[in-house]
Amino acid sequence: MKRSASAIPIPIRRALRKFGQDIRDARLRRRIPVVVMAERASISRTTLNKLEKGEPGVSIGSYATVLFVLGMAERLSDLADVKSDIVGLELEEERLPKRIRKSGRRKSVQPDLKIKKV
Repeated sequence: MKRSASAIPIPIRRALRKFGQDIRDARLRRRIPVVVMAERASISRTTLNKLEKGEPGVSIGSYATVLFVLGMAERLSDLADVKSDIVGLELEEERLPKRIRKSGRRKSVQPDLKIKKV
């Protein structure tokens, strides 16, 4: 199902445009022509153009492959890293029990000591 551009929140559209522009800048700094980049990423020039414009219909696989070609793929795994999920960590902390109750009766453990007479 195709999503209209108006259904995507404005901050997301801005972020995608910036991401696309950053990828374009990285490609240009490396002096990689569009044709070569598209070939290395196994995508069409049209898809690369859409990606660099930040169009939301481009697959995340295309973004990941282009980042790989640019030598920046390791950053992709940090996008939703648990360590940087401040809200999630706070919610998880709220769910921790306030105190830990002892469970039922505890069996007393007594060592089985037998004294041998010599």
